[in-house]
Amino acid sequence: MFSKACEYGIRASIFIAKNSFEGRRVSPKEISEKINSPQAFTAKILQALVKNNVIKSVKGAYGGFEIDKEKIAKIKLAQIVNAIDGDNIYKGCGLGLDKCDENHPCPMHDKFKVVRDGLRDLLEDTNLEELALDLKKGSAFLKI
Repeated sequence: MFSKACEYGIRASIFIAKNSFEGRRVSPKEISEKINSPQAFTAKILQALVKNNVIKSVKGAYGGFEIDKEKIAKIKLAQIVNAIDGDNIYKGCGLGLDKCDENHPCPMHDKFKVVRDGLRDLLEDTNLEELALDLKKGSAFLKI
């Protein structure tokens, strides 16, 4: 459903948020290791997240990536998805057809619309804080 870049972006954001709660900045290398993604690919994803004000990059010897603690609860998964994949996930046809809409629906249009709308609600209602706290408590994981 999400692109691989978007999956990594969500994982990276959760990992950065968890560490930000602990007052730690994390390096691109550490992020890529902990979320099991290629380092160069992760760096590009992190740049997109910085550009879209999801995460913050701090340069220097004690630099790395972080999220302001008071901002973590305000960041919705929808922001991360939009920063990486845009809003196409809410518009695509369930059968992959180029032209599929209310006026010219595919056979799955109405059923898939329910799935897309549910996904939008999930992404807009889920914040980074709840996911990072699950990770911190050990009730969730990012890598097997």
